[in-house]
Amino acid sequence: MSTLPTQFAGVTVHTKANVYFDGNVVSHTVLFADQSKKTLGLIRPGSYHFGTGAAERMEIVAGGCAVTLDNSTETTLYGAGTHFDVPANSGFTIAVSSGLCEYICSFLP
Repeated sequence: MSTLPTQFAGVTVHTKANVYFDGNVVSHTVLFADQSKKTLGLIRPGSYHFGTGAAERMEIVAGGCAVTLDNSTETTLYGAGTHFDVPANSGFTIAVSSGLCEYICSFLP
């Protein structure tokens, strides 16, 4: 298990939400002084597929989800305090069975 931050200092937050799948996935973009970017969001119950341009690390803050990476048949469960990485120019399907799944998505170099 990783230790996830409870707050970020010295950042710029885009107040306009990123809304996907009719509002079932919502995030906000956070920009850091070093030019790195993260999104903080939540996922309502359902199954959703996302494509990636850049490599990403998805850290689960609360709740849980099941993830299948593109080009894989294996589905892995993730809970609060865990993470998974998604390669660039790829994608993943994320499913939430109940409640909310809260996450931090970091865009990797």
